[in-house]
Amino acid sequence: MMPKPCSTKLRFGMMCLILAGYANLTHAKEDKFNPGMAIPEFGKIAFVDSSMPIPKGMKFKVAFDMSKAAEAGKVNRQLDSLARFINMHVAAGVKESDIKLAMVLHGSAVADVANDAYYAKQNPNAQNGNKALINQLIAHGVKFYVCGQSAAYFDLPKDQLLPGVDMALSAMTAHAILAQQGYSQNPF
Repeated sequence: MMPKPCSTKLRFGMMCLILAGYANLTHAKEDKFNPGMAIPEFGKIAFVDSSMPIPKGMKFKVAFDMSKAAEAGKVNRQLDSLARFINMHVAAGVKESDIKLAMVLHGSAVADVANDAYYAKQNPNAQNGNKALINQLIAHGVKFYVCGQSAAYFDLPKDQLLPGVDMALSAMTAHAILAQQGYSQNPF
């Protein structure tokens, strides 16, 4: 005996219940993340009952790498990760003075650290959504290095970088120098 086919109304109702459940799950996930103490405007964090304790007196020196620009006018999630790194480690008891971060930017990501004039040429009708975050990160000691080779490719002169953002000969050069200075590279 074949089961009776579902009515359109029943299928629609079932679909609505599934979507409502998914929306609640997504909202529940977002509720787990809260502003951090160091940079509350950016880098939301979740409490984690970690079984890998951070050694007392641990000093972090980490270099990050970014090659893709954010969607026009939006905050780049990779830049937000720097705020999250600071926030979660401060919340875990690491002194902020023991956290040294650097971001090496290349490829299309160079536009995310450019001033308003350059950004507007690359992204008409949009403002650089990363500007406030970058200012906060620089205020918290994060170093930014733009690949000079990418800057040349994208016609981004040094004087059109946001204040506090530096130009390196290349991204490869910046990573090599940071490694010699004791920075580990974040693998993602």
